[in-house]
Amino acid sequence: MNFLKNIKLERPIIFFDLETTGISIEKDRIVSIACKKFNPDGSEESKYMLVNPTIPIPEQATLVHGIGDDDVVNCPTFKNLSKAMYEFFNGCDLAGYNNSHFDNGLLQEEFFRCGINYPKPEDVMSVDACAIFKKFEKRDLSSALMFFCGKEMQDAHNAEADNNATIEIFEGQLNKYSELQGKTVKEISDFCKMDNRVDWAGKIIKDENGEYVFNFGKVKGCKVKNERGFANWVMDKDFPESFKELLRKILAEK
Repeated sequence: MNFLKNIKLERPIIFFDLETTGISIEKDRIVSIACKKFNPDGSEESKYMLVNPTIPIPEQATLVHGIGDDDVVNCPTFKNLSKAMYEFFNGCDLAGYNNSHFDNGLLQEEFFRCGINYPKPEDVMSVDACAIFKKFEKRDLSSALMFFCGKEMQDAHNAEADNNATIEIFEGQLNKYSELQGKTVKEISDFCKMDNRVDWAGKIIKDENGEYVFNFGKVKGCKVKNERGFANWVMDKDFPESFKELLRKILAEK
């Protein structure tokens, strides 16, 4: 794949896909991760790992991705992998399919449990092929693969298959939409953004004046600095630790 011909790659970008125990960033864990790094010099690196989530994998999740407790019982935990994974990811931008709404946040939470705050939205550009697709065509992964590549989706909900499909879809998008061609990762990342979110889940956004605003709950639309009581409530509840750290940082700003 001549990946570099229609994008300005200023630093490495990693396409990745996660299979997990569920859809909660706060509570669920990674059970497999597939990633492929594209470097500005044209070289590529791929990794695929099964991960012991340290919690039972619900039957409903196994029915989706086919990975059960027995498949990962002897696999390394994310903590075991965290140092090597951080070395692989650090200094790279990220890309995936719906990654800005789920995978980035869950990856950050897994790293945060290991004492590593990565990926932080302010430091990492995120290209979301799903966001591009929704803005242009509004379809799911299988439809996207058929639309852009003329291919039937095979082995859906396998992390490696999904990740490879996402790479092909993004290449198809670069070929199809002249608006994207020759752009930098930052420019495409900005195009992918649906709102002015500060965290991956979009629980806090910036308003037109650059003020931090809650985007959920009973104080949705209210400035964070004016809702310290709600912020303190969040600190005592089951929210991602990385989100709580971000909230503490915002509240500490003058």
